[in-house]
Amino acid sequence: MLFQAPQSSSSPRRVVITGAGIVTALGCGWTANADGFRTGRTAFQPVTLFDVSRQRVQTAAQAELPREIPQHALSAKQLHRIDRAGKLLLLAAHEALGQAQWTTSASVPIILGTTSGGMSLGEQFFRQAIGNPRAHRGQAPRIIHYLCQQQGLDLANAFRLTGPVTIIANACASGANAIGHAFSLLRNGRTDSALTGGYDALSQLVFAGFDSLQALSPTECRPFDANRDGLSLGEGAAVLALETLEHARARGAEVLAEICGYGAATDSHHLTQPHPEGDAALLSMSAACRVAGVTPGEIDYINAHGTGTLLNDAAETAAINRWAGENAPRIAVSSTKSSIGHLLGAAGAVETLICVMALREQWLPPTSTLQNADPAVRFRLVRRPEQAQISCALTNSFGFGGANASLVLKRWA
Repeated sequence: MLFQAPQSSSSPRRVVITGAGIVTALGCGWTANADGFRTGRTAFQPVTLFDVSRQRVQTAAQAELPREIPQHALSAKQLHRIDRAGKLLLLAAHEALGQAQWTTSASVPIILGTTSGGMSLGEQFFRQAIGNPRAHRGQAPRIIHYLCQQQGLDLANAFRLTGPVTIIANACASGANAIGHAFSLLRNGRTDSALTGGYDALSQLVFAGFDSLQALSPTECRPFDANRDGLSLGEGAAVLALETLEHARARGAEVLAEICGYGAATDSHHLTQPHPEGDAALLSMSAACRVAGVTPGEIDYINAHGTGTLLNDAAETAAINRWAGENAPRIAVSSTKSSIGHLLGAAGAVETLICVMALREQWLPPTSTLQNADPAVRFRLVRRPEQAQISCALTNSFGFGGANASLVLKRWA
């Protein structure tokens, strides 16, 4: 099953990014993260958010959050009820809105991707319900804020945004799907601007689940390495302020980059395993390039999904090899999950923003943990910090259940 951004009856409108916000284990904000990704710094540490003493893996890319959320319209009571995931989202949104210089009370759509929503609140609810079933104090707010639409509503209330809120939960493609959906709305004249991105926080249930599947690496995340042994988890959020080019020019906004293509496909192969030949991944990459009007030979850099698991990297390798053909050896590819881990529903949004950083500042983020490249790889793996002239980038996000999404971005000169 294939999806590509639909064509409208009139000429499609160009979609640009005028604001960007990011929080990961590398830090809070563009500067800290750009410095970390550019140099290939890794941000893994022992997990302190919850008890991992009985897990086989005990490290993750855990973010350090500031004490205060800057400049918001929430009451003290509202802010107290916001969980860690919601705070990650608010921090990223604050930076994006500030950079875009949007006014408050704007009626703009909010489109977000996540897999876990307020999972930590669900865990708190469960512990109290099991440990003390007759104690109901605080349980109702936990139920309300556990639901993933609540983080989007909190964002809208915090910054007085009045547009519709859409939440996309499509496994690890969620963040890329959210940006792709927002791109389609703008491209086809449904709105002039949109706030979009993805977020997910570390939680004990999700961490233990991946560990029980033995999907977590007991050593370190090494995407596309011949001896890779699993993924590492992280947390974070990235938010983008999108506008049509006409709208951005009319208000004199600074443009960071252009989104010019989106494609998505589902392979329906297995609940957790990708199609071994990467069939749907190939379709999503091809569709994104078709919408963007570019060929594989015009793509300078790919931010790969690259989880570091045996099956995912093999499927993505096959897909990129097939898609790129004779162009494969010249295309630079890296996985930034080697630095910040797998951010699940936030991954696609964060990795899209990394592409914006790379296009704007002209560097390639390395897969710094790579030791021995998988011999099936035909493309050029970036292993160390590198300055480069790149004009067009593609980012892949693939998830459980065969969800695949790709975005194409161009440098704004």
